[in-house]
Amino acid sequence: MNLKEYFSDKKGVGVMATSDANGVIDTAIYSRPHVEEKDIVAFIMREHLTHKNLQETKHANYLFLEDSQGYQGVRLFLTKIDETTDTELIQAMTRRHLTPEEDCKRGPKHLVRFQVDKVHTLVGGDEILLEQ
Repeated sequence: MNLKEYFSDKKGVGVMATSDANGVIDTAIYSRPHVEEKDIVAFIMREHLTHKNLQETKHANYLFLEDSQGYQGVRLFLTKIDETTDTELIQAMTRRHLTPEEDCKRGPKHLVRFQVDKVHTLVGGDEILLEQ
């Protein structure tokens, strides 16, 4: 599977799951990831619970449910690599544009990059191999 092609072609709903240092799990709706390399993805995050959890633990899971009949999609097993608050980079990658006032009101943004450790089918749990 080529993640860049997959996420450029598919529409759907994404859910990010993280946990705090005590193992308390949270889920949140997230848009499709920005695919930087074969196995590197990035998400733009505000300073909410998902971002806070990633300061305590570096692992996350991203579930993507395709907008299609049945239950098609993928699950990405992720490990946080790093993050930045580079305003110009984040602005260039932002897909949803708010007015400057609305954007500022919602709080600071972070670009968080992850290593994709493995990819599984949405249903059944079969592992999918990544390709360029």
